[in-house]
Amino acid sequence: MALNYFLRSAKMGTLTINLAMPHSTQSVKSHHVAVVGAGAAGLVAARELFREGHSVVVFERGNEIGGTWVYTPHVEPDPLGLDPKRPIVHSSLYSSLRTNLPREVMGYVDFPFVTRPGKSRDPRRYPGHREVLMYLKDFAREFGVEEMVRFETEVVKVRILENGKWNVQSKKTSCFINENEKKNNYNDDVDIISKSTVEFDEIYDAVVVCNGHYTQPCVAEIPGINSWPGKQMHSHNYRTPEPFRDQVVILIGSSSSAVDICRDLAAVAKEVHVASRSVADETYTKQPGYDNLWFHSMIDNACDDGGVVFRNGKVVLAGVIMHCTGYKYNFPFLDTKGIVTVDDNRLGPLYKHVFPPVLAPYLSFIGIPWKIVPFPLSELQSKLVAGVLSGRITLPSQKEMTEDVNSFYSTLEASGIPKRYTHCIGESQFEYNNWLAAQCGCQGVEKWRKPMYTAASANLRLRPETYRDEWEDHDLVLEAYEDFVKHTSTSNL
Repeated sequence: MALNYFLRSAKMGTLTINLAMPHSTQSVKSHHVAVVGAGAAGLVAARELFREGHSVVVFERGNEIGGTWVYTPHVEPDPLGLDPKRPIVHSSLYSSLRTNLPREVMGYVDFPFVTRPGKSRDPRRYPGHREVLMYLKDFAREFGVEEMVRFETEVVKVRILENGKWNVQSKKTSCFINENEKKNNYNDDVDIISKSTVEFDEIYDAVVVCNGHYTQPCVAEIPGINSWPGKQMHSHNYRTPEPFRDQVVILIGSSSSAVDICRDLAAVAKEVHVASRSVADETYTKQPGYDNLWFHSMIDNACDDGGVVFRNGKVVLAGVIMHCTGYKYNFPFLDTKGIVTVDDNRLGPLYKHVFPPVLAPYLSFIGIPWKIVPFPLSELQSKLVAGVLSGRITLPSQKEMTEDVNSFYSTLEASGIPKRYTHCIGESQFEYNNWLAAQCGCQGVEKWRKPMYTAASANLRLRPETYRDEWEDHDLVLEAYEDFVKHTSTSNL
């Protein structure tokens, strides 16, 4: 949606010339760089920075790489996720989650997400979440990224110093566990004998923020909700359907998590009702193939007798409202003296969703756009950041970047696009990726990737129940694998 601006910008000849990023003839510079987060964005950022000759330290609060792809049955004590003092559970995965994109589309450009041998691997084209985690671990192992990671180390504060360097304060927490009681990695009853914490205070030349944006829930505002007697929660804290057996559950949302979870719940719940603000007010349909799943327009209000009134006039007595309503950008550790802010979920100002003009190139963000294929986009953003830091690629001036950001915001406003959709790219991600590739001097989007993405989206609409296991784009799959062989060593296939 928002990145249609790139298409418009391409027609603005003077602007495009001014904002081009020519490859520099200067000698390559090496910097000491902190990367916050070892998820999909942080891993590829570390690889690209290292390839470009920088020294890299990756800070990861968990005990393994993977970020949001590390499943845990643990949930937060605040089911809505609004208490700022709550202990944070980073992952939002539910147990049954399978990818909603084919693996060929999902993978990094030069490390394809292909089926790998082994009893523990998931060969399906739309695999479960564990296979994605194993793919990321394969990636980290292949490129030696794990050696750069400090595990169980949380970044507490990042601040700019007067000399332009960055102060990174972190703490490493080590847990000593009673191994006799530890049955598996996901045991809720592990006996932690003791903890030790070591604090670090360090100086870096640059910071790359890759902490993800699936941790701070966004919830819908519902008139009368404070007197409604039922339970509210966010999908961030949903794992399995069993706790909802024989209950009446209302979900709010229409994106991937709502589509999956409503079907998950329908197997055990008495009734499941899905409310969406993106449909007409009179909407009221029963999902074919289910006798307990209905789709409604948005909730109008909640009542103190447990009733929930929809805009279509229907009233449902429900025990649970689950908000599948997305997330907010959140950087509690980052102190930029007000230069970078989050306003109505717009992180800014950011030049091309990556660089704050005033602090560029020594502060950058990877993986901010949404409604995208995240791995290849993060890969190209990382190449850009690494190349700019080394001096191989030259950014426009601060003034030019600021003007570009302001022009982008004006375009969104003139198009009637709300501020909260600033980083929603959608179909325009491929133009954006090609723009990134052009700046980096590398290959753009492969011929098959966009058509496969489009075909997968159409197939989801056509076969919402079976799209993960039935598809017709076999020719594109063949083309993708021909490309994988051409660009990847056979040892990786």
